Amino acid sequence: MHPTLPNAPGIGFKPQHFAELTADPGPVAWIEVHAENYMGDGGRPQAQLAHLADRMPVSVHGVGLSIGGEDPLDRDHLDRLARVVDRAGAASVSEHLAWSSHGGAYFNDLLPLPYTDATLARVAAHIDQVQDRLARPILLENPSSYLSFTESTWSETDFLAELTRRTGCGLLLDVNNVFISATNLGLGATDYIDTFPLDRVGEIHVGGHDRETDETGAPLLIDSHGKPVADPVWTLLDYTLARSGPRPVLVEWDNDVPDWLVLRDEATRAADALDRLPERMETRRWA
Repeated sequence: MHPTLPNAPGIGFKPQHFAELTADPGPVAWIEVHAENYMGDGGRPQAQLAHLADRMPVSVHGVGLSIGGEDPLDRDHLDRLARVVDRAGAASVSEHLAWSSHGGAYFNDLLPLPYTDATLARVAAHIDQVQDRLARPILLENPSSYLSFTESTWSETDFLAELTRRTGCGLLLDVNNVFISATNLGLGATDYIDTFPLDRVGEIHVGGHDRETDETGAPLLIDSHGKPVADPVWTLLDYTLARSGPRPVLVEWDNDVPDWLVLRDEATRAADALDRLPERMETRRWA
């Protein structure tokens, strides 16, 4: 049996926070690490991860499998991922609904996919391959979108639901990504949540984003993970939790990483959202 994540706040672990996280985690009950940062043998990263894994559950989040790509999965990369998962005794393993490599070239980005039957079959096959190698289900994360494909024949939420049905995988619901995509594409963020297969959600993420404008003056949000979570994203988290029930909630902050106390305060806000949940769910039940 694998360990499980608690329905409590987690943070994306950064090495500069190691001493303070160990000494005073505050509301932080679990951590996430990016798998690719721990694929080496030995050294300080492995020692820190082993130390923390003895004290709290670990979620391993991959960013390099290119699970939506047209090329076959890189078996060596998948083997390295499996070693990280085993070392960490991972409570959760996740990847992105995106592609990042093609023809032997790696692009340092998570690129979007058209939602077609052909894409569905390819991504499902890749998920099956990953789950067979890891001998466990994974979670697949919804992307942040900056455009839509005219060739798409599935909505994103239906596409994700069908992937869970075909493969048995779970979902990682990034609420910040939902807010970004809805703003950029002119959609309703709560409408998206209402159609999302919430029963398949194993983790929820929130993070910061940057606000720019496009050439027409319309708002353009960028998934930067470099600042505090915006108030509308916290509001959308409340909306989501009231429908999903309690879930593990991760605060992501990957760029311009702040001092520990700033990140801990963000985790405290996630804890407050979970603490208020019973009252909100009761209000919704009688609405």
